[in-house]
Amino acid sequence: MPANILLVEDEPAIQELIAFNLEQAGHHVLRADTAEQGLSLVKNALPDLVLLDWMLPGVSGIDFTRRLRSDERTKTVPIIMLTARSEEPDKIAGLESGADDYITKPFSPRELVARIKAVLRRRAPQMTDDVVDVNGLRLDPTTHRVTAQGRPLDLGPTEFRLLHFFMTHSERVHSRSQLLDHVWGDHVFVEERTVDVHIRRLRSALEPSCHADLIQTVRGAGYRFSVQG
Repeated sequence: MPANILLVEDEPAIQELIAFNLEQAGHHVLRADTAEQGLSLVKNALPDLVLLDWMLPGVSGIDFTRRLRSDERTKTVPIIMLTARSEEPDKIAGLESGADDYITKPFSPRELVARIKAVLRRRAPQMTDDVVDVNGLRLDPTTHRVTAQGRPLDLGPTEFRLLHFFMTHSERVHSRSQLLDHVWGDHVFVEERTVDVHIRRLRSALEPSCHADLIQTVRGAGYRFSVQG
């Protein structure tokens, strides 16, 4: 599934090469030459993943990572650090700052795309094309089809995204504001009660196959997708 990737790299040739290969892989790339520019872009809209050079003019990649991890809004954004530093202490420093992965230059475009896919699968599984199957409820992001016990379900686009997010984050409680950020998108100004409307629509679609009870209301906290009663 295409992801919105923020690329923070100050070398024009490397930035161009990486952006080209990511776009060829189907991703949308936002570019920044400095950490300051990157932070400004993050303020406007959260990316699905940040690809970050360690050695940047001004604020370093390490400091950039620490800033994202210290902010409640950005602390869960996946980060992959790119660097020519190959010594173990450098790798440890990058990971301890909060990076999810570390790629040493030079690297192949195929390795980079594979690492991005692996990090998204781990940190943002709703951004992958992996088929999800829970108790006979099957969702295929590639074909945009949902079946229950083999029978197709008709879901609107928002209900589809909502179900995909739930199924890839089962057993966790999500507040309405968190669901708005992850499903509708950051900086989309929609009332929180809109979530309730789409939850009702989704439950209604799941009712005939007896899957509606998988979406549980947690009083005072939000909603949870769970196979446990």
